[in-house]
Amino acid sequence: MRIYILLVLCVLFWSGNFIIGRYVHEEISPISLALFRWIGAALLMLPFLIFNFSHIFKVFKENFLILSLLSILGISAFNTFLYIGLQDTTATNALLINSSIPVLILVFSFIILKIAINFKQFIGIVFSTFGVIFLIIKGDFSTLTHLQHTQGDIWVILSSLTWALYSTLVRFKPKALSDMQFFTTIVYIGLFWLGIAYVLVGGDFSKDIVHVKDFWWVFVYISLFTSVLSYYFWHQGIHTIGANKTGQFTHLMPLFGSILAYLFLKEHLMSYHIFGALFIAFGIYLSLFSKKEKR
Repeated sequence: MRIYILLVLCVLFWSGNFIIGRYVHEEISPISLALFRWIGAALLMLPFLIFNFSHIFKVFKENFLILSLLSILGISAFNTFLYIGLQDTTATNALLINSSIPVLILVFSFIILKIAINFKQFIGIVFSTFGVIFLIIKGDFSTLTHLQHTQGDIWVILSSLTWALYSTLVRFKPKALSDMQFFTTIVYIGLFWLGIAYVLVGGDFSKDIVHVKDFWWVFVYISLFTSVLSYYFWHQGIHTIGANKTGQFTHLMPLFGSILAYLFLKEHLMSYHIFGALFIAFGIYLSLFSKKEKR
């Protein structure tokens, strides 16, 4: 039960990140938001890095390729792609695309790890995906005919593919690293590659640091809750119940997004939120209590 609570908190924090990303998208560029998010996370993890540096550096030298790949996928690319996408696409489209992550994890797990998809998992995915769609379209299926696709959709699709691939490949992380040591390692490697990208696109550090001061609460939230805590909870989920079942919890994001919008943006909770939530909950239940997968 503890791991399920942690995963619910993980997705709740990520839902807040989604709202914050939209809130500041006109003020802060996507790559700047991603860069300073991970700078904040790196500072939080600095004492842990110092204490474990010799061991982490030794393992890093022995596993440079897989750690670099996981860092680029999970740290450098995932949220940067999402923030770029949210500049140009609607929240509705982005959430709808994001709901494909559990399915993508199952597909990648089948292709890469040869993990079969059982019937209960399949039915669970169908129910929870339907719940997400029902929630996003507000119970009106005619809305689907009016969705407009933009270049931002492509970036959100890339973001979803990136996270699904990361969640599948993370089981290949070096066994010599604990979850916290692994997370610390990929934060610093990912920040290195993100910093290079920031320089290449002409990022203005002196200008962006002003935004950090103006929106300090944003960076505290996305560095501590969305980055350090959520990533740790997510890895605990993958380690404990496997990537396939952990991935199902992303279907809670539209539900939490609606609740947070009600609390902070004064949007109303409607009946379709309740019905959508019931489908999501039932789908997750079927997926979680299907035959235990190998990890």
